[in-house]
Amino acid sequence: MIVRAALPLVVEYGTSVTTAQVARAAGIGEGTIFRAFGDKETLLAACMAEAARPDDTLAHVASISLDQPLAERLVEAADTMRSHLARMGAVAGALAASGGLRREAALREAQAEGERSPAFSREASMAASRDVLTGLFEPDRDSLRLAPEQLAEAFQFLTMAVGRGASPLTSAELVDLFLHGALKE
Repeated sequence: MIVRAALPLVVEYGTSVTTAQVARAAGIGEGTIFRAFGDKETLLAACMAEAARPDDTLAHVASISLDQPLAERLVEAADTMRSHLARMGAVAGALAASGGLRREAALREAQAEGERSPAFSREASMAASRDVLTGLFEPDRDSLRLAPEQLAEAFQFLTMAVGRGASPLTSAELVDLFLHGALKE
């Protein structure tokens, strides 16, 4: 609850956000923040960890209707994944632009988060993402040139690469390029 209330403030103010602002946004007393996190650095590290969590994104991708055509499924998945990357980038960018996190606080929070959630590690997150993307390709297995697992991995990396910064490609254009290639037929 505290971290979710803090996230928009961290994006806006970076490390300059005050615990008083976070307390007001969360509807709690400022002392509650210090009891829960110990210090502001640990709260900021928790915000970064929350922004990086793939849980909601993976759940959304996993819930995409397999009754839709493959291209539509992939556009929805790409939109969802790119939104997650944008949120993560907004928090990381705001923290970096305003002085960043002290490394020890970020490491402490990441380790604590990793103990609670196996999906926190980058490798586990990437594997979970590939698994849900594989499910989107599976209904079309017989018409695919490669295995759904291979296509899921390629699509994941392509989406992640395009997801950074301003992209000239929309998700629909990205999917069209992925499914039909760069050459005119």
